[in-house]
Amino acid sequence: MSKRTNNVAANGNTSSKDEPAELTQPSFDKQKNLLSSDSGHFSLVRAMHLADLITEMNGLCGVLSLFSSMRYCLGDPTATGNLWAALGFLPFGLFFDFLDGKVARWRKKSSMMGQELDSLADLISFGISPAIVAFAIGIRTPLDHLCLAFFVLCGLTRLARFNVTATSIPKDATGKAQYFEGTPIPTTLGLDALMAWWVSQGWIHDAIPGGLWFSGTAFEFHPIVVLFMIHGCLMTSKTIHVPKP
Repeated sequence: MSKRTNNVAANGNTSSKDEPAELTQPSFDKQKNLLSSDSGHFSLVRAMHLADLITEMNGLCGVLSLFSSMRYCLGDPTATGNLWAALGFLPFGLFFDFLDGKVARWRKKSSMMGQELDSLADLISFGISPAIVAFAIGIRTPLDHLCLAFFVLCGLTRLARFNVTATSIPKDATGKAQYFEGTPIPTTLGLDALMAWWVSQGWIHDAIPGGLWFSGTAFEFHPIVVLFMIHGCLMTSKTIHVPKP
């Protein structure tokens, strides 16, 4: 979820970067001109603000987590170093997720591209990456795949909804949205912590808590995957309002 919001648009992150229009509009216009320009070298790089680069670090953490999960799947399942790396990158993603909003407020610069980067980076780090870690530890049946896909799509939908509805959410005196609709997507770190505990206890693959139901049939699945589906439903809830810090 994005922490970089303003009076024009927003996406749903854990910190807010609401700036008065007179502070944000010039930077918005300058960036739009750079991005739409047909001339000039490295216009995309020159258009990015420092906060945007920090947001990219959030996305980098998610991508490195994905690669670490894949490296684990290609290696010895008893060697969990890459699995721990996959889990370890995600809290760093949250760190950069908070930091970009603080930097944007400090520099009094907001970015339309940064708002989109926030959502995309969050989807990688807090949506796709946890689902791939779950696959890596053994939640791998076809029905498991559908359940994990549901979880990722809930995160995607949650971020898209906030992008559209942020301006209609009640604001405080500073113009900052007062709450999140549904649980913020970085709360999936709770699932990451749970999976880290399973790894520490050796509860992976054939020892996943809850076991495998309907083994050998087309409906075999790990019931623990329902936790991911429940979390997906919480993210997309309209009635749950989580106060913004």
